[in-house]
Amino acid sequence: MSKAAPKKVVAPPPPGCTLDINDPQVQNAAIRIQASYRGHRSRQELKEKGPPRVLQALKDVMLIEGSAARLECRVSAFPDPFIRWLKDGRELKDGPKYRYVFEDPDIVALVVRDGELADLGLYTITVRNTFGDCSDSARILVEVPAKIEKGPESTKAKRGATVTLTAHISGEPAPDVGWAKDGEDIEEDDRVFYDIGSNSTTLTIKRVAASDAGKYEVFVENSLGTDESFARLDVL
Repeated sequence: MSKAAPKKVVAPPPPGCTLDINDPQVQNAAIRIQASYRGHRSRQELKEKGPPRVLQALKDVMLIEGSAARLECRVSAFPDPFIRWLKDGRELKDGPKYRYVFEDPDIVALVVRDGELADLGLYTITVRNTFGDCSDSARILVEVPAKIEKGPESTKAKRGATVTLTAHISGEPAPDVGWAKDGEDIEEDDRVFYDIGSNSTTLTIKRVAASDAGKYEVFVENSLGTDESFARLDVL
């Protein structure tokens, strides 16, 4: 059995250090302290209310074809704001393609699914509450492997005629384009040459001769891939 601890002797408070909660002066002081705290809290809440602000700006995002991209920023707004996302000035609706994301405490994001070349563009977020609004923008840059969407068609031509072979192409970055005949790169001149547009390429052969008959190839290439297509020219 252990010994009982000796009783502690509590010293009385120094004179003038006691409070009587029934003292009218003490009650008045307590009321003033509570009023001061409520006033501070009200001023703090009023200070926090105001127009939205972008705390962390959007950044450009690279989107690979078939994947998803996420645009994200941080905003400060009280009362809670109304959020809109736009692409090239057109509003985007929350749904299977575009998903609005809200993460505590202040992160707002847009997820773009099933990436394709058409998703390339300028994306803008607008944030609005009763005190005002703000906005920010960034680009989605899309990478798509070089591809021949539709190859040139085989054709027949009479001697002396002009022949054109056209292929429809795609890719981002824009692909390099070349043409070949019977496996040899075509060296352009004023009679045989090719043009490259934003989504097509056309080989032109003027004053067709018997030697122009053969197998023609168009090929495209960028950092993500290559593609090729063939057509035959018969000279009558």
